[in-house]
Amino acid sequence: MGDLRAKLLVLGGGPGGYTAAARAGQLGVDTVLVEQAGLGGTCLNIGCIPSKALIHVAEEYGRAAGQAGAAPFGLQVTAPRLDFAQAMAWKDGIVGRLNAGVATLLTQGGVRIVQGRGVMLDGKTCRVETDTGPQTIRAEHVLLATGSDSVELPALPFGGRIISSTEALSLPEVPRRLAVVGAGYIGLELGMAYARLGAEVAVVEAADRILPGWDAELTRPVLRGMDRLGMALLTNAEARGLAPDGEALRVATDGTERLVPADLVLVAVGRRPRTRGFGLEGLDLAMDGPFLRTDARCATSMRNVWAVGDVTAGPMLAHRAMAQGRMVAEIVAGARRALDAVAIPAICFTDPEVVAVGLSPAEARRTGQEIRVGQVPFTANGRALTQAAEEGFVRVVARADNHLLLGIQAVGQGVAELAAGFALALEMGARLEDVAQTIHAHPTRGEAFQDAAMRALGAGLHEG
Repeated sequence: MGDLRAKLLVLGGGPGGYTAAARAGQLGVDTVLVEQAGLGGTCLNIGCIPSKALIHVAEEYGRAAGQAGAAPFGLQVTAPRLDFAQAMAWKDGIVGRLNAGVATLLTQGGVRIVQGRGVMLDGKTCRVETDTGPQTIRAEHVLLATGSDSVELPALPFGGRIISSTEALSLPEVPRRLAVVGAGYIGLELGMAYARLGAEVAVVEAADRILPGWDAELTRPVLRGMDRLGMALLTNAEARGLAPDGEALRVATDGTERLVPADLVLVAVGRRPRTRGFGLEGLDLAMDGPFLRTDARCATSMRNVWAVGDVTAGPMLAHRAMAQGRMVAEIVAGARRALDAVAIPAICFTDPEVVAVGLSPAEARRTGQEIRVGQVPFTANGRALTQAAEEGFVRVVARADNHLLLGIQAVGQGVAELAAGFALALEMGARLEDVAQTIHAHPTRGEAFQDAAMRALGAGLHEG
């Protein structure tokens, strides 16, 4: 096969990579995208999208099961039955549709797609092993978007009964007993989904509480949600491996070992950047711990070599990678760009959902600033009451002197949909007065954002 030449070579077809390639193609940049698996990467194929589909199935099933008793508003239905194979097929269908959409997007931009495993030979050359033989690609600019992998524990290597989130999204049936190692957002999202579907779920966490990287006040409603689902929780606990008969997980707490019965063990203790196996270790790239070091333009230490997404330090979020990829494409096309990472929303699709943008009260205080905090519970929100879902609150954090918003957080049903408004407020440099004086539609959960700003100003009407 002959060599290919391009202005931009993108290694990895996940959110950061395909967004960069599509935008570059749109801007007239000659672009080649190399991907060894499915377009869309982890997020589209074995992460964000299929997990949210499974969570939706679980929510609908759980809602129907709850109404089989007696809903607070009088609805009564017969006990639901779930065809799990059909649910998985529906989930796979969504992934397939989005895969096709990404391929169309790239094709419309004139992006050449090379399917196979790419290995960087130097900062401008990539060798790809394709089904029809090796292909060499040379480019003026290279964008590394190789993503991340699930972290494997030495005591619980993947295989058999020990699964990662990838296998958890493609199970043939709902497990009777599921042990989840790790109470971060991946473990809790999937654990709560399977608990709603009828599994007996036990969560094992090494820290002293769930979602240890999140504000404790935001996570308390999630803990109550776990209790409602009958989930067991072991904190300050170490998973030591399977019992000899393979029927249980060995867990040490307070110096004592106990057995947690489990048909499957989901290990969800985090993800690590994928920097090996692509020739990256042979490039002269500065590192930031396990990550590739980049600046505000996503430039690495090598000229015209860029990196985006999970392979770089920062929150491992698809929307962050997409913003980075779009920016790099525009820089390669000649624009002057830099990324401001102030307003990157983080969301847990648990029950209830949790969203955070910017600084929490504790983080803001650690900067030495005096702050104002306004918090409004959903018990004072008409829309929450009419949905029979009053759990949670919206909270705003602002500077005390000029009322500039520093952070916005929420927990409750459907609050993920408020994330865009929260991020926009921070991105636009909004002050408490801007939010408080913006007319919010009634009745909506978004009103709690306005009410929280009013409360921070001392003008709150809904005390809850």
